[in-house]
Amino acid sequence: MRAVAGANRSATLSPMRSGFVNAMQIYPFADGAVYRAYAAPGQVTDIMLQPGEVMGAVASGDTARWVIGDTTSGTGDAKRSHILVKPFSAGLTTNIVVTTDRRSYHVSLISTPATAMTAVSWTYPQDQLLAIERATRAAAEASPIAVGLDLTKLHFDYSVTGDSPDWRPIRAFDDGRQTYIEFPKSLSVGEAPPLFLAGPKGEAELVNYRMQGHFYVVDRLFDAAELRLGLKHQDVVRITRMISAGSRKG
Repeated sequence: MRAVAGANRSATLSPMRSGFVNAMQIYPFADGAVYRAYAAPGQVTDIMLQPGEVMGAVASGDTARWVIGDTTSGTGDAKRSHILVKPFSAGLTTNIVVTTDRRSYHVSLISTPATAMTAVSWTYPQDQLLAIERATRAAAEASPIAVGLDLTKLHFDYSVTGDSPDWRPIRAFDDGRQTYIEFPKSLSVGEAPPLFLAGPKGEAELVNYRMQGHFYVVDRLFDAAELRLGLKHQDVVRITRMISAGSRKG
């Protein structure tokens, strides 16, 4: 029992002055955290969910001495669910669990004689990180793979042979200095295959390259290279330059 009580105490977040925007307490959301909200008789405390979040159910530990209802505000993407709570008297404690299409909330309710929190809402750090990652990925895909490429010096005389996994390159080309391997755009959300150069005796050699959008940029030319991915069944795709090694220096 002490372990449970200790875990609950350490997981509970209480209102802080720095967390208020006007009369609204804004908590950072984290799975498994318990958020404390203070209510008072004759006053309604508004618990606000994320815009666009669809509420599933609200369960309360004490439905006899607390009035708990729900409503919505806004329309479209701005539509927002609200849970409205009001105690019948001071000195009451209970909790509510709110389930939605995105997450579950655990709120500890305490009634006081006169002081009630007007509204409670959350920020969502994980969503913000995902949004930053998506924006970064989109910017990388929209940016050019190289600046100042002379189109008259591009060479597309490469063949792509071997297996046909989803990540099989569309084509390869070079500008006389660097080699560019173009993949399907789905590569940016899947597992990227490592690139190996094929040595003079057929052995695999590591090579420096970087991923930019759905391209591999290799800082040299090569005659042959292989992309390999998989354990039990390994997909192998070979990229070969179709002209003699002496016609252009790597």
